[in-house]
Amino acid sequence: MALKSVSQKVAQAIDAELMSGAGGFSIDQLMELAGLSVAQAVQKSFDNKQNPNVLICVGPGNNGGDGLVAARHLYHFGFKPSLYYPKQPEKDLYQRLLVQCKNLSVPVYQDAVVGDLVEKSDIILDALFGFSFHGQVRDPYKDIISIFESTTKPIVSVDIPSGWDVESGPTEQVKFQPDVLVSLTTPKQCVSHFKGKHHFVGGRFVPPSLAEKFNFDLPKYPGGDQVVEV
Repeated sequence: MALKSVSQKVAQAIDAELMSGAGGFSIDQLMELAGLSVAQAVQKSFDNKQNPNVLICVGPGNNGGDGLVAARHLYHFGFKPSLYYPKQPEKDLYQRLLVQCKNLSVPVYQDAVVGDLVEKSDIILDALFGFSFHGQVRDPYKDIISIFESTTKPIVSVDIPSGWDVESGPTEQVKFQPDVLVSLTTPKQCVSHFKGKHHFVGGRFVPPSLAEKFNFDLPKYPGGDQVVEV
């Protein structure tokens, strides 16, 4: 199933429209739906008995928030999530999501040696940077992106592989290929460079009128699923 992809500018406009008075969504709602989609994509791609340990690498913004939500759902799906969260914003939304994870006894690491955490994991969930990212990867994220480049552990990227250019894909500095990509709302243009095993779309909340306005496709989701493999 080939779907149209959108530019960074259009992706930002879609998000703004969804959270406008006309769209009616709050950031909390969108983050919850996104995180649930990501967790379901992980569940569909991996067996929680053979690969129970999921290290969620959490960034400082909304992509990281999606990862926090995904961690909670993965716990309830029978996985064993843990969080590498080096830069923890004081914003109430992220703090509440973090509390929800802590209430499930999900381990949270802020200053740990990230390489050791990766070695103990079966799956890495890349929830560092989303479609608004641009420029160079800076500390404290350089080490984990470097590990993404070399690890043999399967990586699941949320919306785009962290550090890629949202439109032109891999850069000179960041070239890693995730095994699984979960495009949120609709694929971004960098998806044309994705060479992994599974590409999912999670956007089962988008009104058809919005897709028509911004000229992107809505896939058919099976049953009650929040994601569809394309």
